[in-house]
Amino acid sequence: MRLRSLRLILISFFIGFLWSVFTPSALALTKIKLSDLSYKDCPAELAKGAVVSNGSGSANCYIVTGKAENGTYKTVYDADIFGRIYDANNNPILQNRTRLGSIAEVPPGVSDFELRISVPANQPTPLQLKQFKASGFSSQVRR
Repeated sequence: MRLRSLRLILISFFIGFLWSVFTPSALALTKIKLSDLSYKDCPAELAKGAVVSNGSGSANCYIVTGKAENGTYKTVYDADIFGRIYDANNNPILQNRTRLGSIAEVPPGVSDFELRISVPANQPTPLQLKQFKASGFSSQVRR
């Protein structure tokens, strides 16, 4: 019985070891540094008919812009953008949500990015963009 238990433990260890060694690279997240954040009004064609996510009122449309720094030598795909946005009174714009959007591809080095957001019309500006960061995958994720 002991020999069988020992054999089972060794096989389990070996399978776990192989799984960790041969894990596809897409499972490893790559961090992207975001900087030089600012925002501007959306062009009229994007702003038309903007509403907040719960559909309860009108909204103002903004484009958040900045720099995305990929410190690796590979393109990063499907990078999720996280951050907090506050109005002029320090009230959160998106109360319980930190994922704001994504960047399809971030090449090695520093590149520009844009992100469209909708802000309830009753929240005063200027907006405060805080704790922005992103992370994505070193190969494309299947859809």
